[in-house]
Amino acid sequence: MNNNVIFGINGPVVTVKNADCFEMLEMVHVGEQNLVGEVIGITDKLTTIQVYEETTGLKPGDPVTGTGAPMNVLLGPGIIDNIFDGIERPLKAIEEQSGAFIGRGASVSSLDSDHLWDVTMKVKVGDRLEGGQIYASIPETQIIEHRVMLHPDLSGKVIEVKPDGQYRVFDTVAVIEDDLGQRHDLQLCQRWPIRTARPVKKRLSPTVPLITGQRVMDTLFPIAKGGTAAIPGGFGTGKTMSQHQLAKWCDADIIIYVGCGERGNEMSQVLTEFSELIDPKSNRPLTDRTVLIANTSNMPVAAREASIYTGVTLAEYYRDMGYHVAMMADSTSRWAEALREISGRLEEMPAEEGFPAYLPSRLAEYYERGGRANVLSGGEGSVTLIGAVSPQGSDFSEPVTQNTKRFTRVFWALDKSLAYARHYPAINWINSYSEYFTDLDPWFIENLGEEFVEYRNRISAILQEESSLMEIVKLIGSDVLPDDQKLVIETARVIRVGFLQQNAFHPEDTYVPLEKQKLMMKTILHLHSKSKEVVSREIPISKIISLGLFDKLNKMKYDIPNNRLDLFDDYLAEIDEKLGALLR
Repeated sequence: MNNNVIFGINGPVVTVKNADCFEMLEMVHVGEQNLVGEVIGITDKLTTIQVYEETTGLKPGDPVTGTGAPMNVLLGPGIIDNIFDGIERPLKAIEEQSGAFIGRGASVSSLDSDHLWDVTMKVKVGDRLEGGQIYASIPETQIIEHRVMLHPDLSGKVIEVKPDGQYRVFDTVAVIEDDLGQRHDLQLCQRWPIRTARPVKKRLSPTVPLITGQRVMDTLFPIAKGGTAAIPGGFGTGKTMSQHQLAKWCDADIIIYVGCGERGNEMSQVLTEFSELIDPKSNRPLTDRTVLIANTSNMPVAAREASIYTGVTLAEYYRDMGYHVAMMADSTSRWAEALREISGRLEEMPAEEGFPAYLPSRLAEYYERGGRANVLSGGEGSVTLIGAVSPQGSDFSEPVTQNTKRFTRVFWALDKSLAYARHYPAINWINSYSEYFTDLDPWFIENLGEEFVEYRNRISAILQEESSLMEIVKLIGSDVLPDDQKLVIETARVIRVGFLQQNAFHPEDTYVPLEKQKLMMKTILHLHSKSKEVVSREIPISKIISLGLFDKLNKMKYDIPNNRLDLFDDYLAEIDEKLGALLR
């Protein structure tokens, strides 16, 4: 009989007195409605539990039951093309059960237990299976093959195999016997604790870029597959839009999108947009390779904290099958606010701005789970982690942004003034950086030639020079500048408007292949070099501007289709001809 009862309730934090049967981080059920909770503190007198659902209506004396296992998620076919809450409860199934509003204590299996999957067995009797190896495959969606793997902690000899056919997730499809002679039934699913990273064979260096089709990211601040990135920005700077673009166009096999504490209308926009979008690689709906975890701002605050771990555990599971996974967390600031709220309820000593002292270690723990690796099933997979940060008042010196900076290697800093000037993506090219250049440059040189890296360095140098010239212009105006400096400002304007600014709603500009990005840089730099030659002959810059070449290059992103890159030759010829005539 369960004699553990609630002693005290403080928001999502519940205490139990004199209980000696609970373990740290154990998953528990609280109250008559079996609300999901997790043990987060144990002393000789009190056990502290955080509850992942609304605690309204709970009272002292209500029962608390342990499960004997840590907070975990169910992994198996049916995760993709699904929408979960922060603790992996399927929202579509809950809606069918309880209507538009989610009832507390809703108990629905994370995976559809009645769905029949077409299973192809990959092992035969007598085979030896090690942890993480594949023993069956299932077409989960039209473009993703689900590879059913042995739990990493198990190994043994296959003693029974069912024939290929249709099975449910909890059906036994094979039996193995471990080295101690114990039998283990193998189903199509497994459980995994969300706070424990899944093991890999060997971690690899991040030497392959994640291609996003967004020029400012791919060219100036690239991210590697298995890399980590932060997108900080104040309200209205386009964090969510940038993450939507990444989710739609980056060349990861699977996208996991976690809406953590964001507004409900933003999450519903993701749902409607993603269901209408066609994946450019497979011509199938984008949802065929997307998992959505919705934990909006009006959902229980403690579940926000779990949603990030749930998302990264699902990402690691698909990485272990040999897929490249990109996870978007929108936003880690809301997650940190949940930590702060629970820390306050626990009466812990606050650190900077009220955040708990363990905020940096929690962020590090999360970002460390990204990476590219040789996986246990054979082959290679990666988890790329991209976290949005929402600093209040665009103040990048606040603790969440500063600590995120310590653990991520790409920093795409969104700028309020750029966003208000309608320059999207509003990534500030002076404040942003990528630490992956040394890792990725060999790939760029091999696939796009040495000139790609050279063009990028020259473009960055022009933008840096413009930035220092604009300080002078603000003080004394642009008229006093010599023509060669005016040329730098004109070229930088073309780089900003014609290259870095990108239109997400234009069919040719929403995604741009790397080859076109390279040719656009080449054309801009060719105009700059030729104009420099003209200016050095003391021909006024006003004559060059009157030729309309700068304005023409501003529009080349729209005028040159992605499949007609030969048109760049015409632009280069026109530059040579018109500037040659000036020189003559």
